[in-house]
Amino acid sequence: MSANKNTYAVIMAGGIGSRFWPMSKESRPKQFLDILGTGRSLIQMTFDRLSRLVPAENILVVTQERYRGLVTEHLPQLPSENTLCEPFMRNTAPCIAYANHWIANKAGDAASEAAVIVAPSDHLILKEDEFLEIANVALEHTRETTHLVTLGIHPSRPDTGYGYIQFEDLPNAGDDRIRMVKTFTEKPQLELAEQFLASGDFYWNSGIFIWSLQNITEAFEAHLPEMQALFEEHKSDFATERESETIRGIYGECENISIDYGVMEKAPNVAVVLSDFGWSDLGTWGSLHEKLPLDGSGNGTAGVDLEATEASGNVIVSDAGTSKKLIALRGLDNFIVVDTEDALLICPKADEQWIKQLVTQMKAGKQK
Repeated sequence: MSANKNTYAVIMAGGIGSRFWPMSKESRPKQFLDILGTGRSLIQMTFDRLSRLVPAENILVVTQERYRGLVTEHLPQLPSENTLCEPFMRNTAPCIAYANHWIANKAGDAASEAAVIVAPSDHLILKEDEFLEIANVALEHTRETTHLVTLGIHPSRPDTGYGYIQFEDLPNAGDDRIRMVKTFTEKPQLELAEQFLASGDFYWNSGIFIWSLQNITEAFEAHLPEMQALFEEHKSDFATERESETIRGIYGECENISIDYGVMEKAPNVAVVLSDFGWSDLGTWGSLHEKLPLDGSGNGTAGVDLEATEASGNVIVSDAGTSKKLIALRGLDNFIVVDTEDALLICPKADEQWIKQLVTQMKAGKQK
C-alpha cells in the first residue's frame, strides 16, 4: 500500500498507563512494553501500522521530555526532529495543537491539502488490513468534505470504560460505513451502556481521528480559540532553537482539556466510520484478557508457560520475554496475575480499578 507524501500521522505517546502496573511504570510506561510477547512494543506496532499509510518522515511522536530517549530506542528510524516533547501533560488538545503547527511548518505551501491521522501509541489492533482499509476510507472522506472523522468500534459488550458515539445516517456518503455523529457519551453507567448496545446505533469511541489539517485548524479557531492563538502567536519559533522554551511557555498557559471535550463534542461537522478491526485500548488488564490466546479454561497468557488446575478466567502475564516463565495455578478463578522482575500483582479481575489507586498511594508514599 503506497504512502501519500502529503499525509501525516501523529502518535500520542505521553501517557503513563498506571492501570497496567506493575509492568507499566513512570520510568517505562506501557507504550514502550511488549505486553503481548510479540517482540514489538506497542509504540513500535503503532509505527509499523501507520508507516503503511504515511511516509516515515511524516510520522511524528508527541511525548514527554523524559521519554525522548525511549522513543529513540524504540523508533531509531524516526528522524530526531519528529519527536515533539511536551514539558508536562496537558491532555490531548494541546498535544494535537502542537502537532498541527509542526505539520503546517513542514508542509509549507501544501499545508492546505495535508491530511492527518491521530492515534494513541498504546492501542492494540489485531486486524491491521481491515484498519488500513477503514483509514483510507476516512482519509478519502476528509479530502472530499469538511468533516472531522473519528473511527467508531462495533461494541461487543456494554463496557463502562469506553466512550460511546451515537450516529445517524449521512446521505450520499458514498460508503454506508460513514455516518454523522449525533452525540458523544463518556463512560456511561452499566444500565445506560446496556441500552446503548441494545439500540444498535452506538459504537465505542476509539480515540483515533482523521481529518484535514485545514479542517482541524478551523475547528480549533472556532472551539478553542485561546489555545489556537497561543500556538499561532509563537509559530515562528517552531523548528528553531527557541522551540523548547516557547513550548514550555505555551503549555504553562494552555487549558488542560481533551480533544473530545474541547473540539469533537462541540463541532457540528463530525463524522464516524463504523469499524471492526480487532481494537482494544488496553486500558486495563481485564481488557487485555479477551485479546490473549486462551486455554480451554479461559486463562489468557503472555510470556508464560502455564500449568493450571481448577483455575479459569485468569489473566497471567510475565515480562520474562522470549524465555517464558513457568507459572502454576490451582484453585484460582478470574484473577489478574502479573509477574515482573521487581513486583508481583495478584488481584481479582473485578477489583482491577484498585490497581490505579494502589499506584497513586505508592506515589504519595502511603503504601502500607
